[in-house]
Amino acid sequence: MEIINKLNEKLKDVSTLDVIEFFLKGYKNKIALASSLGAEDQVLTDMILKTNKDTKIFTLDTGRLNPETYNVMDATNLKYSVKLDVYFPKLENVEKLYKTQGVNGHFESIDNRKNCCNIRKIEPLKRALEGLDVWFTGLRSSQSVTREDMKLVEWDEAFGLIKVNPLINWNEEDVWTYIKENSVPYNKLHDQGYPSIGCAPCTRAVKDGEDIRAGRWWWENPEHKECGLHKK
Repeated sequence: MEIINKLNEKLKDVSTLDVIEFFLKGYKNKIALASSLGAEDQVLTDMILKTNKDTKIFTLDTGRLNPETYNVMDATNLKYSVKLDVYFPKLENVEKLYKTQGVNGHFESIDNRKNCCNIRKIEPLKRALEGLDVWFTGLRSSQSVTREDMKLVEWDEAFGLIKVNPLINWNEEDVWTYIKENSVPYNKLHDQGYPSIGCAPCTRAVKDGEDIRAGRWWWENPEHKECGLHKK
């Protein structure tokens, strides 16, 4: 889309904070951060709330999160004096999921796993994005082979709005330097070898030298490791 090309050209040499300020001013109440409460999203939460305290920040409670994820949600609410918006999967969909493929059927096939992701994450995300023109994400191009070609600004065909990835060119060191310098709350599983954190059954720590996304859906090939939130 022409607007996407123009935005990428306009913002190609702009700082991360200036990118955030540009979109917060331009889209006001039509913009939000979708936060997984991971390190990158915590950086963006800090930047966004320091810029505009009233910006919508939401997270998805899939029903299968780690206790540490709830702890960082609580710490974030307390530090910034906010209450993050939380979206849940629909009860009837989860009940049907358990009835058709069981509690842990997502391990049995990619189709089952994607069905679980769709019920627990994609459908709630669609509701969270209703009425918005833009959403921020904490994606970085170095996180995964599925993200190498992503741009700062993209048109999200799946959800019909502009997707902005302010940290797309950051590396892991950049993220942790910012967290430490700004005393940003973070998920303590990161200290236990979890660079990427999702649902408890589908996330594990990674070994030294492994890809940072190796702990997500580790039983699948790398090119399959997206839940559907960030399809091209």
